[in-house]
Amino acid sequence: MEKILITRAGFTALETELKQLKSVERPAIIQAIAEARELGDLKENAEYHSAREKQGFIEGRIKELEGVIGLAEVIDPKTLSGAVKFGATVTVVDEDTDEEKTWQIVGEHEANIEKGLLNVKSPIARALIGKEEGDSVEVRTPGGEKSYEILSITYQ
Repeated sequence: MEKILITRAGFTALETELKQLKSVERPAIIQAIAEARELGDLKENAEYHSAREKQGFIEGRIKELEGVIGLAEVIDPKTLSGAVKFGATVTVVDEDTDEEKTWQIVGEHEANIEKGLLNVKSPIARALIGKEEGDSVEVRTPGGEKSYEILSITYQ
């Protein structure tokens, strides 16, 4: 199977979530199911059905996280330099609006655009990869064509 690129911070976050699910969430839902069973008829027991549904979600997420962690290739951005690559923190300016934006290019399992974590497979990240400070990039986004100039590239 193909390795999944992830930063050290993203890997730690996934490990923390997995530990939380296994040590807190899973035992709590097992307890909730046991308590719901004690209430009697399971056919009309909303608490039981709700707890079983939540259990299914938790078990699915645990399997997903174990799979991702098992295939993870952790990249430490601090060891990198040069042109934009995975792990880079890139500051750009929109050439049309002069609005500055800063993104870190990360793996898909840690991406969160609101936090400035840009999925390496996104159109913007793909356009930035391999470029240097001062380069302009054209990006086709769902909102239309965008032009960005790269102001800085750091690896933190």
